Parts: sequence; C-alpha cells; structure tokens
Amino acid sequence: MISVRYLNDDDKKFWYSLDRHLPEAEFDNKVRTKTGYVILSDGNPAGLLRYNLFWDNTPFCTMLFVAEKYRGRGFGTRLMEHWENDMRSRGYNLLLTSTQSDETAQHFYRRIGYTDCGCLLLDSQAAEIFLSKALK
Repeated sequence: MISVRYLNDDDKKFWYSLDRHLPEAEFDNKVRTKTGYVILSDGNPAGLLRYNLFWDNTPFCTMLFVAEKYRGRGFGTRLMEHWENDMRSRGYNLLLTSTQSDETAQHFYRRIGYTDCGCLLLDSQAAEIFLSKALK
C-alpha cells in the first residue's frame, strides 16, 4: 500500500538520508508549516517532497527525491500528484519547480505536464531549468 503524509519529527533520520541540503532549523520549519511530505510503501518511507512559496505566493517544489529501491515505480508521480492536489485545495493555480539541465528529472517533469518557463545561469553549475504547471 502506498500513502503520502506530511513530514513529522520522527522522519528526521530518513529525511536526511535523502536530503543533505536542508538545514536542521529548516527541517523543523517544514514540520511546523506542513511544507514537506513523505511517501510510504507498506508503512516504510520511500521518498520525500519539500516546497516553499516563490515570491511568497507561488508554490515551488524545491526537492523531490525517491529512494533508489523505489524508483521507476510511480512514487515520484504519486508525490507530485499529492502535492498538486494539496496546493489546488489551498487555492493556488500555478506551481513551479526546477532541475539542472544535466539531470534527467527535466524529462519526468515534462511528462507529468510541466513546461519550461525559464532558466538561471550560475558559474558553478549547469543551467537551472524552471518549469511551471497551471492547476485546473
């Protein structure tokens, strides 16, 4: 059975096994503000999604990560669908995400309805592609 729920304090060890970028104080904030999710397979954590509000008004998925052994089985799609439905229920009508141009995630996002809407060029990495999706 697959389920998705908000991140909670008990998820910290699992979360940091996948997400090495989030400062600990921000983890606590994600728990408090319900801006992170964990997907479970038969009760076992399998992946995560976190977001914030770009420009303080547009949900922006800042990380989607599925543990290696669960990849290719629809967990990423399920997490994104859950997030999209949650954002729709909160009244948002546009979502954003991004990925580096040298990562394969761009193909995943396009397959689930996201379209390119710009990029950011930094000296130290490949171009960051921004993608958007209008919610209906």
